[in-house]
Amino acid sequence: MAQRDAGQGDGDGAGSSGDGAFFRGVTHLALDTKGRLAIPARHRDALAGGEGSTGAPVLTADPSHCLLLYPRAAWEPIQARLMALSSFNAQIRGLQRLLVGHADDVEIDAAGRILVPPSLRQYASLDHRVVLVGQWRKFELWDEAKWQDETARTLTFDGALPPELDGFSL
Repeated sequence: MAQRDAGQGDGDGAGSSGDGAFFRGVTHLALDTKGRLAIPARHRDALAGGEGSTGAPVLTADPSHCLLLYPRAAWEPIQARLMALSSFNAQIRGLQRLLVGHADDVEIDAAGRILVPPSLRQYASLDHRVVLVGQWRKFELWDEAKWQDETARTLTFDGALPPELDGFSL
């Protein structure tokens, strides 16, 4: 895949921001009976770290009960920063256990699939129908029904918007 600058994307949901791949868009997919997920062709090279890279993508748990799929180059600084925090704080230790403890290297096979480990499938309640959601430097992987619930919940603003969104316009 030839990566494009953010200003030159053709809407396919993958590109380059100058210092790594970025992902956007929602893709409805299916896990096969063995727990394999076919990664859309337009994202495979970027997830694998680009042409010639041997770094396997990293799949881990998210507190929202979805999974996070990172190119290795995007994951490693996050892991290093998280593990540099004090494990004497129970909340930090819990996050370290969740994110790093569940992290798994997932190879993209010759057919463009990754195997979602059983423990992660169980954690995110992934059965057959799933949704891959681009989130700039990573993907979220959701059970389709949970994704629909999450989207509906997001669209019902119960109160004021966060102050960080003051003056934000689309």
